[in-house]
Amino acid sequence: MKKTLSTLVMTAALITSGCATILTDETQQINVGTTTGQKIDVTIDGQTFQAPGVITVKKSKEQNKFLMTNAEGCAERTVLNRSVEPTFFVNILSGGAFGSTTDYATDKMWKYDDSVTISCSN
Repeated sequence: MKKTLSTLVMTAALITSGCATILTDETQQINVGTTTGQKIDVTIDGQTFQAPGVITVKKSKEQNKFLMTNAEGCAERTVLNRSVEPTFFVNILSGGAFGSTTDYATDKMWKYDDSVTISCSN
């Protein structure tokens, strides 16, 4: 009886939660560099970071995000391309509509480029 109850609880938890929701974070670390290697301040989602370096962004179902900078000689806006986490597709096959809906609602089904380079000139 105890084993059956445990199996039932675990099955219910797997069905009602998404793979990407369980296996990924709500934030992602991204390596940001510059073409010249110069240090600049970049802003994304209202937070300022220094590049070159690693930044942390919150995943979102909104369109691509943009890194902004006022550094002289550098592109003012650099795109962070958004794509779907591979674990989301596994969830569609194994969890169906319930799991994939959970992944979409938590924004964890998205990911951004692992690295991006801001174009700067000397």
